[in-house]
Amino acid sequence: MEKSTWIIDPAHSEIFFKVKHMMVSTVTGAFDQFTGAVETEQDNFEGANIQFKAETGSINTKNSQRDEHLKSDDFFNAEAYPELTFKSTSFEKNGEDYKLTGDLTIRDITRQVTLDVDFNGVVVDPYNQTKAGFELSGKINRKDFNLSWNAVTEAGSIVVSDQIRLALSVQLIKQ
Repeated sequence: MEKSTWIIDPAHSEIFFKVKHMMVSTVTGAFDQFTGAVETEQDNFEGANIQFKAETGSINTKNSQRDEHLKSDDFFNAEAYPELTFKSTSFEKNGEDYKLTGDLTIRDITRQVTLDVDFNGVVVDPYNQTKAGFELSGKINRKDFNLSWNAVTEAGSIVVSDQIRLALSVQLIKQ
């Protein structure tokens, strides 16, 4: 089978993260600017080569003060490290679902991560474009990427959890 290339459709994709705040509530954020490409020889995408980039300066938690803090050197240092990247090392079928493993780079630190993937199928839209849909989820420890700022409340609770939950909804367009 010949290799096909797919790109992320940013108008129909979302890159979210969730983190506990004060250990009593959850803050949701997103990266608004991102790109990605997939090369595969399989209709089911097994063994696909996946690359993804998000602009760290596009972080959006719907609170400008918090967003500016997240862009600072306390967290992403968006000026020095304008992108976070992901490059797959494997994409394998796991029962009905998939496991995506690859190298995630945030700031200047690269760590291997594994995400759970639901493959939602392939369709041809009304404009004759072939599209594929995926839901991805996983967890990372932010301190593994030197995103280590934190504070302690008067009661002794930490302000920001170390664990970050990732939730991505991705639609690809076949090229």
